[in-house]
Amino acid sequence: MAKPFIKWAGGKSQLLQQLETYLPTGFDDMQNMTYIEPFVGGGAMLFHMLSTHKNISRAIINDISFNLIIAYRTIQVQPEPLIERLSDIQEEYILLDNEHRQEYFYKMRDAFNGEYTNDVENTAMFIFLNRTCFNGLYRENSKGKFNVPFGRYSNPTICDAETIRLDSELLQQVEILHGDYTQVENYIDGSNTFIYFDPPYRPLNATSSFNSYVKEPFNDKEQRRLGTFFAQMSDEGCLLMLSNSDCSAKNPEDRFFEDLYSNFFIERVWAKRGINANASKRGRLTELLIHNYENIADKNVGILVPDNKIVEPIAI
Repeated sequence: MAKPFIKWAGGKSQLLQQLETYLPTGFDDMQNMTYIEPFVGGGAMLFHMLSTHKNISRAIINDISFNLIIAYRTIQVQPEPLIERLSDIQEEYILLDNEHRQEYFYKMRDAFNGEYTNDVENTAMFIFLNRTCFNGLYRENSKGKFNVPFGRYSNPTICDAETIRLDSELLQQVEILHGDYTQVENYIDGSNTFIYFDPPYRPLNATSSFNSYVKEPFNDKEQRRLGTFFAQMSDEGCLLMLSNSDCSAKNPEDRFFEDLYSNFFIERVWAKRGINANASKRGRLTELLIHNYENIADKNVGILVPDNKIVEPIAI
C-alpha cells in the first residue's frame, strides 16, 4: 500500500488503527466525500484514507512547508525523473566511507539551502537529507534553512521507487495547496467533508521547545487560532478530527486543550514517539484525539495500552 515517502515528526503510521476506530459511524456509506488535511506532514493518514475508503471522491492537502509541498507535487507529476535522480544519489552515497558520507551530506545540505534549481532536484535533495540526517527530523532555523546534522546510518534507503510510484498513483486524485491552513475553507462541502487536523503539537513541558518544523513557530496563540477555526468548520457542518499532545497527562493542572475544545468530544489514544534527541524521552505516551461528532465507527472502542490490552477510554 501507499505510505509516507519521508519520516516526519509526529507521523501517524502507528496510530492508524486507532484513528480508524474513531471515524464517524457509517463513514463508508457517506457518498462523494471530500477529505481534507490542512497539515499533511508525512501523509500517513492521507494514504490510509485514500487506500481504505473508496467513498472519498476528492481530497485536498495543505502544508506551510514549501519543500514538503514541492515534494508532493513532484511525486504526483514527475515520479520517474525523481526515481532516476534518487537512484543516482543512492549509488554515489553507498560507495562512500562514513567520513566522505558526512562530507557528501553537508554539501547536499548547502545546495538544498542555496539557490532553487528545479522541482525534481529539490525533492531529491529533500528526500536524501531526510533519509540520512540525524533521527530523520525535518527542521528549519529562523531563516528558513534546513539545519539538522548528519546521521550515521549504515545502509539508508534513499530511493524507494515502489513507494514513490504507489504514492504518485493515489496523489492523482489530490489537490495540493501550499500556505496557511485556513485556505482549505474554500474547498469544504458541508456535511460531505471530513477534515483531519494534525498540527504541530503543543510542547508537553518547558524543555520540549520544538513546536514547528518550519521557521514560523506554532505557539499557544496559533493553537487558539486553530481552535477558533475548528469551531468555524464545525458550524459549517464538516466532520472533524484533530490530534494534539496530552498536556494534562504530564501536568494535571495544564488543561489547555480541555478548555479550548470544551464543546467537543475529547479522547485519549496511545502513541509511540521515536523522534527525540534524548533517547530516554522516546516511547509510549497518550495523545488527545478531538472530534465534533458523537457516534464513532467502533462504539466499544477502548484505548490501546502498551501491552496491547484494551481498557475503557479515560473520561475527560
